[in-house]
Amino acid sequence: MVFHMKTTLNIDDGIMRRLKREAARKGCTMSELVETALRALLRPKRSPTPLPPLPTFKCGHELVDVANREALYEIIEDR
Repeated sequence: MVFHMKTTLNIDDGIMRRLKREAARKGCTMSELVETALRALLRPKRSPTPLPPLPTFKCGHELVDVANREALYEIIEDR
């Protein structure tokens, strides 16, 4: 058995107009649209999955310190 609670909400007029338009566009009721939005908002948040480490490559030694802007400009201008 499914129970529905009837409640009163104060919603800004501009938001209400957009809600009515969106419900009409989707072919659903405003109540269905609000309930869907609330379910999405109240859904338990998943903790982010840690990303795997980035690959590293052995390509010899660095030609320039990338933190040294002047050295980078010199390398770029010489090529």
